[in-house]
Amino acid sequence: MSFDNIIDFVTFGIWAIIFFFVIFKFFRSIRIVPTKAAFIVERLGKYHKTLGAGFHALLPFFDRVAFIHNLKEETIDIPPQECFTKDNVKVEVDGVMYLAVIDPEKASYGITSYKLAAIQLAQTTVRSVLGTLDLDRCFEERDIISSKVVQTLSEAGVTWGLKIFRYEIQNIVPPTSVKEAMEKQVSAEREKRAVIAKSEGVKQSRINRSEGIMTEMINKSEGEKTRQINEAQGKAKAVKAIAEATAASIEQIGEQIASENGIESIRMLVSQKYLSQIGSLAKADTNIILPADLTKIDELLDSLGLSKQGHS
Repeated sequence: MSFDNIIDFVTFGIWAIIFFFVIFKFFRSIRIVPTKAAFIVERLGKYHKTLGAGFHALLPFFDRVAFIHNLKEETIDIPPQECFTKDNVKVEVDGVMYLAVIDPEKASYGITSYKLAAIQLAQTTVRSVLGTLDLDRCFEERDIISSKVVQTLSEAGVTWGLKIFRYEIQNIVPPTSVKEAMEKQVSAEREKRAVIAKSEGVKQSRINRSEGIMTEMINKSEGEKTRQINEAQGKAKAVKAIAEATAASIEQIGEQIASENGIESIRMLVSQKYLSQIGSLAKADTNIILPADLTKIDELLDSLGLSKQGHS
């Protein structure tokens, strides 16, 4: 192969490389941006524009995509770090943060790495907040810690083009000795609550039993009272009925006495009653003293006011 042929071959190769390089740059200048994504374009090293979702054609050799941002909400794990509480207890805290890029230009040029900056700022804020709280409050007031971190990151996010949605503490791990002491304290509190609950149950049981006995005694006394009232009312009604019957009987006797043969009927009735009572007393071992002479029954009746003359 001659020298001229070698020159021609090298020249052809150079032009072929240049051709393929131009074709490559041409295809690289065509960009298709997906949904929820943003491409930052620089022209000759200077910010030019932000490409949204869709088809875009760039100027070859002059424009280039410098940054690509995902506009979806992102989850960032905050690594564990050691913090000291207000009562000088060392704890290990980690968390998770939720954020999204809302201004791609600021996220590209406002900070070197917005993720690293957000993580470090979250850690320093957590250390600062925990330093103002006792150990017990650290477990009770996680919401306060989270809201403080979100507030601090949101203020910085304005410059970084970020929106901080929330921050959640995953774990607060105290030292082993403190953890054992806390477990003993929890056990003691549980035993205390159990004893209190048991005593309250016994107290309530006694109260219920005494109230039951009191109610039973009240019911018995009310029943006895009602029985006595009913008996008294029954006796009163019986006395009233006897009195009414006696009055009616006396009234009838009076009417009979006032009749034509009333005295004779009464004399006969009294005589029969008198003689029947005397006969019932006649016993072999009984001595009887009579207050009157039985042969003079008429005189006895006259002494009782049942004389024939008195009637006439």
